[in-house]
Amino acid sequence: MRLLILGAGGVGGYFGGRLIEAGGEASFLVRPKRAAQLAQSGLVVESPHGNFTVPVKTLTAATDDSWDLVLLSCKAYDLEAAIAAIAPAVGPRTHVLPLLNGLRHIDALDAQFGAGRVLGGVAYIAASLTPSGVVKHLNSVHRLGFGARDGQHPPSLADLRDAFARTKIETRLLDDPIQALWDKWVLLGTLAAMTCLMRAPVGRITATAQGTALIRACLAEMVAVAVAAGHAPAPSVTGAADKMLTEKGSAFAASMLRDIERGGPTEGAHVVGDLVARAEASGVETPLLRTAWVHLQAHEQGRSVA
Repeated sequence: MRLLILGAGGVGGYFGGRLIEAGGEASFLVRPKRAAQLAQSGLVVESPHGNFTVPVKTLTAATDDSWDLVLLSCKAYDLEAAIAAIAPAVGPRTHVLPLLNGLRHIDALDAQFGAGRVLGGVAYIAASLTPSGVVKHLNSVHRLGFGARDGQHPPSLADLRDAFARTKIETRLLDDPIQALWDKWVLLGTLAAMTCLMRAPVGRITATAQGTALIRACLAEMVAVAVAAGHAPAPSVTGAADKMLTEKGSAFAASMLRDIERGGPTEGAHVVGDLVARAEASGVETPLLRTAWVHLQAHEQGRSVA
């Protein structure tokens, strides 16, 4: 299996690095500055599951289309540029495996490459790239799921599953990756909306008089949107989300909050704004999600005039 990973940041760098650590192969399509960094120091990962450094193969431009899989792990606001970067690498037998949050990216990828080439993938990890080029895994969670959206998995996905089976990462081949994306979205949409709106992690919100009730109200909005879309989460999914979102003293917060605090762009349109649009199209009332979306748009407006 020939695997090309776009970027070597928090998500792509971590999962690709673990594959290489376990004896697998992957190449990284990166910008020249990152390529130079990797050539000098290798791919450096710091994780609760063990630190490691591995040499990696890099490209600064896609020059052939003989790849079996192209793994896409960019931020949603970089999606247009990412599609342009990987387009020359997508040949007759290539499948694209996105690991973005939400679902809006699926339509964009389908339009560019055709629905038959675009797989479904969901990543559970908190990781970031430090200014010095270290991929820093921020907690102990590192799970990955992927599959063909029609259930007819190409051979390359079985190869990828087998390769990840040799790593420390919990990996699943999914027969319904879109449901898995909705299940994650139910948690992430609530987390992003509430922690960004309140500018605080879960523990500080739940320490207030009405914080837990507001979080649960927002979670109920998220579930209603998923139900209207035909992707109702199982009770175990909503139960697990409720537990994580209401834990007393928890430092749990969306990475989007860190983006706001540093004055950077966010995935607000992809994670919260798209939910509001889907809710409006389905006639679902989402006052808390709409409030959070206004807040995120106001942040972007502030960036544009700064």
